[in-house]
Amino acid sequence: MTGAVILAAGESSRFGQPKQLLPFRGKTLVRNIISAACQAGCSPVVVVIGSRAEKIQPELAEADVIEVRNANWQRGIGSSIRSGVEALTDHAPNVEALVLLVCDQPAVNARVIQDLVAMHETTKKAIVASSYADTVGVPALFDRSLFQRLRSLGDEAGAKSIILQNPNRVAQFGFPKGAIDIDTCKDWEKLNQDSYSQGCEGSRIN
Repeated sequence: MTGAVILAAGESSRFGQPKQLLPFRGKTLVRNIISAACQAGCSPVVVVIGSRAEKIQPELAEADVIEVRNANWQRGIGSSIRSGVEALTDHAPNVEALVLLVCDQPAVNARVIQDLVAMHETTKKAIVASSYADTVGVPALFDRSLFQRLRSLGDEAGAKSIILQNPNRVAQFGFPKGAIDIDTCKDWEKLNQDSYSQGCEGSRIN
């Protein structure tokens, strides 16, 4: 079985409001990625929240997920990865692999996650990392041989550091749309310009 860890603890400082709660395709971004993971068959699905947890938690209330609150989210993304992986392995000690996901890659859907899992099964590589914009990164799958490494990441280290340290153990999954992420208001407006006429102010979360 393959689990999922969704990182949703950041404060979206460059964006100015919680990106996790932005509406996209009828749901918030965090609910979209939760739905993608669940539809792909991931189990368990762990969601790590931190900044603005009281606003984001209601989005998890009716979902079949394990909620983890990272009190140390300000220390860096590594602290959230550690929290998520620890919760996943504590809840499902026999899980064979996990997919690491974030909220601000709107092109990630159930099919993308299923394709990552399928490539892992086909190649038998310990890591399947998405390839886009001349780099590799998340969404990425790690088999259980890397769990301890994920659990020992430094506070500010991301999963990409593990991917780059293990090139011979990595299968690259071509995912050009992985380069689409939401860091700024302009990113959000560009994503929505074909479907919506509103800008950031029209979708502000109070």
